[in-house]
Amino acid sequence: MSLNFSVGLSTYLLVGAMLFCLGLYGVFAKRNLVAILMSIELMLNAVNINFVAFNRFVPTQNLSGHIAALFVIVVAAAEVAVGLALVLTIYRNRRSTNVDEFNWLKW
Repeated sequence: MSLNFSVGLSTYLLVGAMLFCLGLYGVFAKRNLVAILMSIELMLNAVNINFVAFNRFVPTQNLSGHIAALFVIVVAAAEVAVGLALVLTIYRNRRSTNVDEFNWLKW
């Protein structure tokens, strides 16, 4: 007995939306700066899933979805490099990565 499952565009969009909402919850609920950066990465990967899914199911002959996903991956890598450098610098100065303790820019 073989089961044939067809995974359509709506399934990929649902998975992407769930990952994006999970990342958005992590950005708003977490207080650790590293966890917030990981949540932003999760949101970017959800967008990549949507790009590749649209490129797969929309009848076009170009690879615009894959190219956009690759561009998002490159931007995310740069964001991680800059973000982690900032986290390390803040940790060296303040000895904490808790977002609630970053109040030195308040008037």
